[in-house]
Amino acid sequence: MINKSNEFTRRILNFPAIRPSETVSFSSLVTSLIQLGQTICEYKSRTSFTNKKNARNSIRLVENILIVLKEIPNGVSRFAESSILSLSEIHFIFQKFQFLLEDCTREDTRIWILAKSEVVSSQFQMLARAIAVALDVLLLEEMDVCLEVKEVVEFVRNQAVKLRFEVEVDDRRMRVNVLKILDQLEAGMVPESSDLKRVLDYLGIKRWGECNREVKFLDTEIGLEGNTMEKRDMGLLSSLMGFMIYCRGTLFEVLDNATTRQNDGGNNNGDQIIRFLNFDDLRCPITLEIMSDPVTIASGHTYDRSSILKWFRAGNSTCPKTGERLMSIDLVPNLALKLLIKQHCSMNGIPFVETGRRNRDNIKLVATSSVTTEQVMKLLASFLVGRLIAGSMEQKNKAAFEIRLLTKTSIFNRSCLVEAGATPPLLNLVTSRDSSYQENAMAALLNLAKNSTSKRILVENGGLFLILDVLKKGIKSEARQHAAGTLFYLTSVEEYRKMIGENPQAIPSLLELLRNGADRGKKNALVTIFGLLMRPENHWRVIAAGLVPLLVNLLKSFEREDLITDSLAVLSSLCERLDGAMAVLYAGALPIIIDVLNSCNSRTAKEHCVSLLLALCINGGADAVPVLVKNSSLMGPLYSLLAEGTSKASKKASTLIRMLHQYNEKTTSGLITPVFIEDQFINVW
Repeated sequence: MINKSNEFTRRILNFPAIRPSETVSFSSLVTSLIQLGQTICEYKSRTSFTNKKNARNSIRLVENILIVLKEIPNGVSRFAESSILSLSEIHFIFQKFQFLLEDCTREDTRIWILAKSEVVSSQFQMLARAIAVALDVLLLEEMDVCLEVKEVVEFVRNQAVKLRFEVEVDDRRMRVNVLKILDQLEAGMVPESSDLKRVLDYLGIKRWGECNREVKFLDTEIGLEGNTMEKRDMGLLSSLMGFMIYCRGTLFEVLDNATTRQNDGGNNNGDQIIRFLNFDDLRCPITLEIMSDPVTIASGHTYDRSSILKWFRAGNSTCPKTGERLMSIDLVPNLALKLLIKQHCSMNGIPFVETGRRNRDNIKLVATSSVTTEQVMKLLASFLVGRLIAGSMEQKNKAAFEIRLLTKTSIFNRSCLVEAGATPPLLNLVTSRDSSYQENAMAALLNLAKNSTSKRILVENGGLFLILDVLKKGIKSEARQHAAGTLFYLTSVEEYRKMIGENPQAIPSLLELLRNGADRGKKNALVTIFGLLMRPENHWRVIAAGLVPLLVNLLKSFEREDLITDSLAVLSSLCERLDGAMAVLYAGALPIIIDVLNSCNSRTAKEHCVSLLLALCINGGADAVPVLVKNSSLMGPLYSLLAEGTSKASKKASTLIRMLHQYNEKTTSGLITPVFIEDQFINVW
């Protein structure tokens, strides 16, 4: 009966209480009320940094009501019908009290609760008034309770009416201080550190990790607020996030032991959940791809938004999984599952791309467009670059770590830091023999390399050779994988593709990372090699280095579909040229590719398989076509892609099917020549 709403899905200061069923028995309702009231009273032991008096008064109200509830005799039905309405309403209000107290005592919402103190106090006031109304209609005459209990009810009713739940004086003063600081930041003025510390001390924020929790909460709220029509709190959320980021970057000299967890964007509970997940539950039942925008339909099953919308637009009104006819085709976002998918992708280095008009990147741009946020970033960028240039080694490492966080997803932050001159001093830090310094600097450079100006600055300052040195001899595997990722962004420039390809240590170092690195390192190596292959002169270099047999062997052992997909993309690119196709065939890849096509759930991987098989037939027909014709399991997935694949994949599947049919017809008619390739596919050896 007590609402067990998952905190993953309930937004702060939203109270999705559920009214008890009309069929609930009187005794069950009273028992549930007592349990819920006792849960609320437990909040006395939790710390509230704001709204302390309001929280105490509300808990005191609940405690007095519990006295009454415990005196109500259970199992008596003669007064149940006339009293159940009042007690049901109290149960409903208790749930809201619990949500409100939970929000006021959360460890990551302190600055937001302070900023919304007017709303919070009015909620306490409204719930107290609702308690008074519910007690007014509670017919104690029907209940066999003593006079003292009736007097307690009257006292609580009067107390609920007379109590004034207002913003406390200290809260109001500190809220004004925060707004003054925001005004200073908006004007581009550096606030006094003492003023910033005064606010954080009031909120009990003593460590870097506690400050970062506030940032992460505000960041999540910005995303949720962006999904609303009004977006009324977007400006305030953005400004407060800028405020907390500035505090995090300038006030704390030491990174506490929560740093690694915060940087990974996860938490212990979330990690434990993910370890026991069935990853098939993260896939859309229609496309079999990992969902980016999971929504639940009336049948209770979850699909990716784009897939189920396509299903409905085709005129279907049933659940694709069960065939059940749906009474409604409304879509409910599955925020809990979306968060788990994000954490799964983050933990495994899988890109997570949100689609649709509510793309999170667009939300971020809206958030960072506020004047306060822009000015905060400019001030903080100047501060951090100053630390990189003139600070102690510990301060340089802290600055590099902050830049690493700030530039992970924000285009605007990257631009500010590049303009402030962050790239050259980060390159200097990359040469450090301290593993932490090197990793943080390399990760920051990886993020900055997404900026076109930073690419140029990096190369002009000799950064390419420093990065290649880290790729080959980095102290930790994490630094080496960040180096490979940085090279990937550099390969987007033709001139740098040439420079990287011609460097004698680049491709062998990438292959070494692919051979012995962690999964994230393997992925970075694969995408970087794919980028290098955009320059034709690099094809023979990767073949000569032994990439093809290495990839073919790795395909047998890869379990992650994104690594399989990337490997197939690299092989497909190589097979566009004759020497690449021959190398793939001689490495014995054909049966492995066919097996992947038959067993892999990823549509993208299947499409790469078809591209690869078609290229092998075109450039190595005598060795490839007869093997494919003899494989009876091949046609099923080919026809599936022909019907359901992308336009390009369907054309390639159609061409491959036609080639195989023509070869089969020539074989059965006795007209087969030693090498079957249609005129347009002839290659001169």
